[in-house]
Amino acid sequence: MSNNKLNDEDSNKHRLHEENSPETKSDQNDTTRANSAQNGQASSEDPNVQAKRPDVNSVDHWRAEAEKFKNEYLYLLAEFENYKKSVIKERSDLRKYGSERLVVEVLTGIDLLDKALEANVTSANLDSFRKGIELTSQQLKSTLQKFGVEELPAKGVAFDPNMHEALSSEETSQVPAGHISQVFRKPYKLFERVVRPGQVVVARPPSENKPE
Repeated sequence: MSNNKLNDEDSNKHRLHEENSPETKSDQNDTTRANSAQNGQASSEDPNVQAKRPDVNSVDHWRAEAEKFKNEYLYLLAEFENYKKSVIKERSDLRKYGSERLVVEVLTGIDLLDKALEANVTSANLDSFRKGIELTSQQLKSTLQKFGVEELPAKGVAFDPNMHEALSSEETSQVPAGHISQVFRKPYKLFERVVRPGQVVVARPPSENKPE
């Protein structure tokens, strides 16, 4: 019986030695990695784990794609139509009310002129009346200058067809020939553009006296 017990102990020691040997552990690690790889491959192929990929060759897939692009196109088209309507309205409002500030300030000058017309002008207040009209004229010109409107030179300067309109010519020695001797309507420009040419008379040299 003691011999059997000794044999069992030797068998256990031998088994433990084999389990702890490097060769045995290496085999066990290889087995573990193989099992893990198999489990990973099985899980990757499991339809319950991985989301099902769309079938790009399916008619339903391309029908859904076409419907999506159609909806996006209709949305962008609606946005562009709204943008066009907004721009058209802004341009219309600008055309209608763009000169609102100018009108308000010009109306102030018109009010002053109306007051002047209501005044009883006599020889005693004629000078003050004239001075008031001059001040009103200066105020209106200053208002126009704030909005880019300026008076262009006319009388005494050389005739320029870009800013002057010749109504006639006259013989005179007061200004050189080709220069403006009279102004019937002053020229004006808006920023760099002539918006109203001046109506003028152009000087020409006096003719020599004819012999009797």
